[in-house]
Amino acid sequence: METKNKEGDRKTSDFFKVKGDWSKQSKALKEKYPKLTSEDVKFETGKETDLFKRLETKLEKNRTEVIGILKTNQEACC
Repeated sequence: METKNKEGDRKTSDFFKVKGDWSKQSKALKEKYPKLTSEDVKFETGKETDLFKRLETKLEKNRTEVIGILKTNQEACC
C-alpha cells in the first residue's frame, strides 16, 4: 500500500530515507520517547511504511509528524 501526498504523486516514504547509523538513531528515539520499544523502532529496508505505522500508533501522531520527528532525530543524531 502506497501513501500519496497532497499532490498525489509521491509516496510519503519518499520524503524520508534512513541515512547513517539506524541503531544510534533508534536509541536516541527511545531515549526521547520512553514508551517506544525496540520492536517499535525496528527498521527494515523497503519497509519504511511499517515503521511509520508503528510510530504513528505508539506516539499518537500522524504520518507527517512522525516523518518530522524522524528527520529531526536523524539530523541531531548523525
